[in-house]
Amino acid sequence: MVTGKGGTGKTTVAGALAVALATGGHRVLLTEVEGRQQIAQLFEAGPLPYAERKIASAPGGGEVFGLAIDADEALLEYLEMFYNLRRAGKALGRIGAIDFATTVAPGVRDVLLTGKVKEAVNRPDGAREAGRAYDAVVLDAPPTGRIARFLNTSAEVAGLAKVGPIRAQADSVMAVLRSAACAVHFVTVLEEMPVQETLDGIAEVAAADLPVGGVVVNMTRAPVLGARDAARAARRALDLEELAAGVKEAGLAPTPEMVEMLVLETAGHARRVALEAEQRERLAGAGAPVYELPLIADGVDVGGVYQLAELLRASRMVG
Repeated sequence: MVTGKGGTGKTTVAGALAVALATGGHRVLLTEVEGRQQIAQLFEAGPLPYAERKIASAPGGGEVFGLAIDADEALLEYLEMFYNLRRAGKALGRIGAIDFATTVAPGVRDVLLTGKVKEAVNRPDGAREAGRAYDAVVLDAPPTGRIARFLNTSAEVAGLAKVGPIRAQADSVMAVLRSAACAVHFVTVLEEMPVQETLDGIAEVAAADLPVGGVVVNMTRAPVLGARDAARAARRALDLEELAAGVKEAGLAPTPEMVEMLVLETAGHARRVALEAEQRERLAGAGAPVYELPLIADGVDVGGVYQLAELLRASRMVG
């Protein structure tokens, strides 16, 4: 499971993780549940139907399949699998009963979405040595602010169903989510609000007895100043003549205004580096392994996803 505050690159990291897991000849399913078709956009594929479709190859003969999970389709599939009622389910859909049920009882929607993930995890495949259809399943999960509620389906439906098929489905989902085969990874950037939301999310997931994985610090940038120069820059104590000389070496004619702008830029850079160091310390105190991915300046395309996948493997987030 991959979660993160909006804008942290959660889907990008989920895609890179899927490619990293598929490397070496493995089959991996990459899923999403928010209906935004972000997986298709990331891999420059057409919109994903409610059907598993190959979207990428990985080094070493691996394959990544994509699936956009839809709650209505998941309910129809559930009715067909357990009650042979798909035709009746379609009729319910035409009169809006499915939307009504999942709106009035949102916990049921989450049971259906996570239930489809559980089915993919457990699906047997006798033709493969692994014995299962996929070696790994990656879920591009909802944002950190609601991840614990989304995953803790058993608690969400407790007030709706004490017994019966929905409660049994929720309990079977929780058995998978709380197993050693599962991990909830958090994606953040080195800013105060995303880091705080990550720390809160880790605490909530742990309190729900769900397995916390790692923290991926995304879009990091290397400092351009050494520690001594950064301290001077923060105090705006850099040597102005030295700055002017550097401008001349770059083939430009230094002006007082240009030098002053450089002083302001370096001071801002030094403050940012100091703030990022504070956020790193906060994350280190959460007790989860931390991995870092660099900012890709021109934006992430498919090639960038593969580059990030290699870095995840190099960092040993993926063995």
